[in-house]
Amino acid sequence: MDNHFTIGLDFGTNSVRALIVNVANGQEYGSFIYNYARGDAGVVLDRSDANLARQHPQDYLRGIEITIDQALEQAATKNGFSRKNVIGIGVDTTGSTPLPVNAAGTALALTPEFQDDPNAMAWLWKDHTAHAEAEEITAAAARMRPQYLAKCGGRYSSEWFWAKVLRASRVAPKVFDAAHTWVEIADWIPAVLAGKTAPAALRRGVCAAGHKAMYNPQWGGFPDDQFLAALDPRLGRVRQSLGDKCYSIAESAGGLSAEWAAKLNLPEGIPVAVGAFDAHLGAVGAGVGPGTLVKIMGTSTCDITVSPLDSSLADVPGLCGIVPESVLPGDFGLEAGQSAVGDIFNWFVNIIKPGGDEQATHANLTAAAEKLQPGESGLLSLDWHNGNRTVLVDQRLTGLIVGLTLTSTPAEIYRALIEATAFGARVIMERFEEFGVKVQRVVNCGGIAARSPMAMQIYADVMNRPLALSRSTQTCALGSAVAAAVVAGKSRGGHESFPSAVKAMTALQDKVFTPQPAAAQVYERLYRLYRNLHDAFGVRDSKQDLYPVMKELLDIRDRVRAK
Repeated sequence: MDNHFTIGLDFGTNSVRALIVNVANGQEYGSFIYNYARGDAGVVLDRSDANLARQHPQDYLRGIEITIDQALEQAATKNGFSRKNVIGIGVDTTGSTPLPVNAAGTALALTPEFQDDPNAMAWLWKDHTAHAEAEEITAAAARMRPQYLAKCGGRYSSEWFWAKVLRASRVAPKVFDAAHTWVEIADWIPAVLAGKTAPAALRRGVCAAGHKAMYNPQWGGFPDDQFLAALDPRLGRVRQSLGDKCYSIAESAGGLSAEWAAKLNLPEGIPVAVGAFDAHLGAVGAGVGPGTLVKIMGTSTCDITVSPLDSSLADVPGLCGIVPESVLPGDFGLEAGQSAVGDIFNWFVNIIKPGGDEQATHANLTAAAEKLQPGESGLLSLDWHNGNRTVLVDQRLTGLIVGLTLTSTPAEIYRALIEATAFGARVIMERFEEFGVKVQRVVNCGGIAARSPMAMQIYADVMNRPLALSRSTQTCALGSAVAAAVVAGKSRGGHESFPSAVKAMTALQDKVFTPQPAAAQVYERLYRLYRNLHDAFGVRDSKQDLYPVMKELLDIRDRVRAK
C-alpha cells in the first residue's frame, strides 16, 4: 500500500513550522522552520507603548511557501515519500491574533495604503494595548450578559478578539473604517490556502470564536448587537460580518486552490482543515482526553483538557473558556494558561544578561541552578512579567522577586523564576480540580519540555504529579497534521475519526518525571507562600498577611542549607 502524508503548519510567536507526517504511524518525514522577517524576532513593537505587539501577514504567506517547500524537499529524501500522496493540510496559529481585512478578504497590511501601519497588521496574542477595553467589556457583560462571562472564566482579557477590535475603533479609525471585518489568523490562513478569503466564504473555527470572541451555540453564536452597541455602536457592523456558524477542526475550510497547489507543487483540491489555536492542536498532538491535562510550554503556556459534552460541567472562574468541540469533536474544550513562561527565562538571559554576554546563557544558568536544592536560594518569585492569564485574568499585574540579599546569585534567581512558573501551573491545576475537572495525568510538550529536564523535574515536584512528555517535539504541528488526516478521511488514505488518528499518529516518551518526596515537601511550604503573594497582589480585598513571608523564606533557606 502507498504511504499517505499530511502537512501540519504551526504559526508561532516568532516563526512558522511545517511538518510532514505519515498518517499510518506518525513518523515525521520532514520539517522546516522560517523565522518571521519583520520586527523584533518577528514581532512589530513600539518603543512608546510596551503593550503593543503586531505581526505582518506577509510573513505568514512567505512562511507557508518556504517551510512547506523545504519540508517537502527533506521528505523527498526518505523512502516511500511522494508529493502526490500528500492528502491534506492542517493549520494552527497563535491567538487571539485578529487581522483586519477588506471586502475581498485581503489583509489591509497587504495593500499599499496600509502596508506599514501596525494597526493594519495582525494584533498578536501578546498585544495588551486593549487592557482598558477588556475591563469595559467585563463590566458590560456582568451588567447585561453574565452568561457570556460565565463561559470565559468571569473576566474578559485584553488578549482577546473584541477588546482588540474595540481598541482599534478608538485609536485607528482609518483602519477600522477600511476593514470589512476582522479575522483570526487561525481562520484567515486556511482560507488563503483554499482561495476562500472572501468574508462570506471563509469558515471561522469554533476554537478561536469560542475561547476569545464569546461565541457559543447557547445564545446563537457571537454576542448580540444590543450588547455590542452598549460598548460601541460601530461594533454592530463587525458582528454582522461574522456570520452565525463556526466549525470544528473535523471539518474542511476548502480544498487547496490551484494557485497554492502550483506554488507548493502539491495536488490541487486536497482538503485544508479548519484552523485552531496552537495550544489546542498541540493538545491533540499530545493525545489529550478526559482526565489528561496537556501543558504546551513555550514563550507562554497553555493548559488544555477536555470533558465529554454529556458531562455535568461547572463554569470554572478564571478559565479562558469552556467551549463545545473547540479541541475535539464530542468534547468540551477547556483552556487555561500563563501569559509568560519561556519569555520570562529569555528576559533574564537576554535583557538582564547576568555575568555578561558570554556567561548569560540558558545552558550556563541551568548547569548552576541544577546544583541547588529546593528552598536553598531563599527566593520566591511571581510569574506575572506579562500579566496573568489564568486564574486572575489581569494583564496589569507584574513580576516580583522576594528574598533577595547581597549574596543572591544569577543561578538562584534563574531557578526561582522557573519555580514561579511551576507554582503558577499548580494554581491552574488546582482550579480545574476545585470545580470537578479531575486531572489524572499531566502531559507536557513544547520547547521547554523538550529542552529542560531540570524544569520538568521542578514542575513534577511542585505539582506533586508524574509528568509525561509527548513523543514529538513538534506537537502543535503534529496536531495540525492529525486534523488534516481526519478531514482527508479514510477514502483518501486518512482516518475516519480523531480517536483513530490520535492512536496511530501520537505517542508519549518512555521517560516520566516522578515527584521526589523531599523536594515536594519543601515546595509545599514554598507554594503556600506563593499563594499568599498571589492573592495579596492579585485578588482585590484578599487581606493576606505578608509579614511572615520573608521570615519563612529565610527559615526554609536555613533549614535546607543546614542539611
